[in-house]
Amino acid sequence: MTITLKPIYRAMAIGIVAAALLIGTFLLGSARSGSAAATAGGGSGPAGLVLTAAGAGGKITVTGTGTVTGRPDQLVLSMGVQTSASSVSIALAQANHAARRVIGALKSGGVLAADIATSGLSISPNYSGNSQIPVGYGVSEQLTATLRNLTRAGSQIQAAATAGGNATTVDGVSLNLTDTSALLAQARANAVRDAQAKATQFARALRQPLGGVISISDQSATTPYPEFGALSAAKAAGSVPVSPGKQQVSVQITVVYAIG
Repeated sequence: MTITLKPIYRAMAIGIVAAALLIGTFLLGSARSGSAAATAGGGSGPAGLVLTAAGAGGKITVTGTGTVTGRPDQLVLSMGVQTSASSVSIALAQANHAARRVIGALKSGGVLAADIATSGLSISPNYSGNSQIPVGYGVSEQLTATLRNLTRAGSQIQAAATAGGNATTVDGVSLNLTDTSALLAQARANAVRDAQAKATQFARALRQPLGGVISISDQSATTPYPEFGALSAAKAAGSVPVSPGKQQVSVQITVVYAIG
């Protein structure tokens, strides 16, 4: 028996067959994608590792840390003078005189004028007991001095403190690394090696080939911080002991590798 389809019915049959083929292809692709995602991304990865599917392969994200140490080569001294007298004018004159002696001693010790800066001035009344009437006035003058030769810093501090006499006040010192560029370069290289080693270990454990670097970003702050330990002491007589110690420069990076 011969079946003859009119043109309108023939077109409808072709449309139904095409729609069925499209739906079957979509369902098959969804099933394969779900299986791949379950295999590559199921569960939480180990600390420091992020593994994600990416088509035929995937990505692995690791962090790398590099730390190096350097010896500070600069000392910033914060000091000043403080005086008290029965009047503001007398107290201020005494403070001015003491401050000039301190600055003169620093300059005589080899500190450049450009490295000495006034950092504060305060004048306040002094009271006795519960009295509201001032019994005198106090004046405080502060300065900062940048000492660039640490072998002479102890004697420079000693001379300045001696010049100020009993009016001398010292608020503190800070030791700095003036140039960290070489240390940062070494720390970054160490961080890259650390990240590479971690990624290789993870890839080997997953039995997947490690691919190239997709991205790298620096996550670190580069402020040096002290490393505590055995420090050398200054031996010069009549000199404040200055122990520069060491400071650490640390870099942390995040690297994304291709895998699979």
